[in-house]
Amino acid sequence: MKITKDMLIGDVLDMDNTAAKYFLEIGMHCLGCPASRGESIEQACAVHGTDCDELMEKLNRHFENK
Repeated sequence: MKITKDMLIGDVLDMDNTAAKYFLEIGMHCLGCPASRGESIEQACAVHGTDCDELMEKLNRHFENK
């Protein structure tokens, strides 16, 4: 499964909740909040001033190893 920038954070976490560590690394500590679960990965990166491509690499590497 390839993770894309337009995927919702909640959907990614539903696939594997251990991926939460990558969101926590960018300062997204409100993962249980319904609003954050409904954000796309790209939106979260914009809000937190994080390089989305870097996060995508980490997430896809994580899911490739599953």
